[in-house]
Amino acid sequence: MESSDPMRRRPPLLLLALLLSGCTLGPDFTSPKPDMPAGWTQDALQPGAKADHPSNATTAPVVALWWSSFNDPTLTSLVARASGANLDLKQATLRIAEAREERDITGAAQFPTLNASGGYTRQRISERTAFTSLISNIGATHGGPSSTPAPIGGVPMAIPSLPNPFDQYQWGFDASWEIDLWGRVRRSVEAADATTLASVEDRNDILVSLQGDVARAYIDLRAAQLRRSVLEDDLKSQREILDLTRDRARFGMGNDVDVANAAAQVTSTEALLPQASAQISQDINQLSLLLALPPGALNDELDSAKPVPPVPPEVPVGLPSDLARRRPDIRRAEAQLHAATAEIGVAVADLFPRLTLNADAGIQASRFADLSSWAGRFFSLGPSLEIPIFSGGARQANVRLQDTKAQEAAIAYAGTVLSALHEVENTLVAYSNEQTRRASLEATVAQNRTALTLSQQRYQSGVAGFLEVLYAQRTLQQSELSLTDSTATVSTDLVALYKALGGGWQKETAASDATKTGAGATD
Repeated sequence: MESSDPMRRRPPLLLLALLLSGCTLGPDFTSPKPDMPAGWTQDALQPGAKADHPSNATTAPVVALWWSSFNDPTLTSLVARASGANLDLKQATLRIAEAREERDITGAAQFPTLNASGGYTRQRISERTAFTSLISNIGATHGGPSSTPAPIGGVPMAIPSLPNPFDQYQWGFDASWEIDLWGRVRRSVEAADATTLASVEDRNDILVSLQGDVARAYIDLRAAQLRRSVLEDDLKSQREILDLTRDRARFGMGNDVDVANAAAQVTSTEALLPQASAQISQDINQLSLLLALPPGALNDELDSAKPVPPVPPEVPVGLPSDLARRRPDIRRAEAQLHAATAEIGVAVADLFPRLTLNADAGIQASRFADLSSWAGRFFSLGPSLEIPIFSGGARQANVRLQDTKAQEAAIAYAGTVLSALHEVENTLVAYSNEQTRRASLEATVAQNRTALTLSQQRYQSGVAGFLEVLYAQRTLQQSELSLTDSTATVSTDLVALYKALGGGWQKETAASDATKTGAGATD
């Protein structure tokens, strides 16, 4: 005898649904393998040709904490504090949390939903509807509620009285579960996972940029302080020459033109000092902003002049093939390509039917005391099937749209890789050539100092006029300032190179992952 219990007939349906739920439509993502050169060009790797102590690029693995290669404790401290306090970085961290919550919301569709409900209503039924008129006529024909049972189909049937209005109490549960027949939900979760990873890499990219901005602002600060020091030294020398020209004019060995030219040179240098001081204040304030501090908060710490951070003798840059694993923007582009690929599967799955299992059960009664009565139970069980028939081509167009977006993401990935290769090459060449320029400027400054010394001696002995001294002063000052700028440029070019290589975020990520693992082990 076949059982009338509907639950006995559900296991085959559930088994079929579970078997079908293993089907996942759409393309599976595979990590792209960009076409990378075997190594950097010779122009990029060659050291500064004229530098006495060149800083050479090597193919050794890139160091994570690259700012430590400058051997400047203040710089190391500023980078560490900025990584923990910068507001843009905190916003990026919150965007990661948002992406993870959105992923959890998407992933919840993989599981059944269960809701509990309870309620009370007092209801009055209209006496002027067809249904109530029929009940009234039947009751009137058979003598009302107290009459004998009315024969319906040969079977006596009692027609109870219907109170109007009446109360209804109810409590129960309802559940629903969409069987992921074609992998629509699984692809949605896959896309959400990839989007979350893209948010992580976006934060890493911001972190790399932040570290570079801190280092560049710090180097600019030390260069501005050096520039001010050079101007102050020049000003001291120029004032001494001004005093000399005045003495010579007083004793009839010079003239007022020489005095005016010497005084003009002094005031010209004095006019450059406020610019250097303003640049120092701006650089300190820029560092304060990167550390999320008010203006002037770092004045006591940074106002004292220190040398421009020197570059190390060797700079490990790795191989071009390492960029795809290290640069956050490339990793983000790959994650975005993964998400776009998964969205194709979501769109394809929307072309097929959706199967949902529904259940509703509870107890209804007209009296609150009867809510515990088993006779008041109700339930409904059964699947529902939604079959797409016609949507005006919208679903098919969505498949084509997602496929086009995936193609666009693939092109964006290739463009990101290509831009990264060019950026590293350009910064390597700039770094090498600036060292050559600095070496030439060092030699120029040495020659100009000799020229100024000789011209002063010639002027004092009366062999040469003051214009020769004035020209030597101006030439020396220009070459000293150019050397200052070049010294700073060498260091900032190295910062740009480290930024282009994409280092600086790995150790922090590893520490964060270790913390999460440890927290999970203690739960």
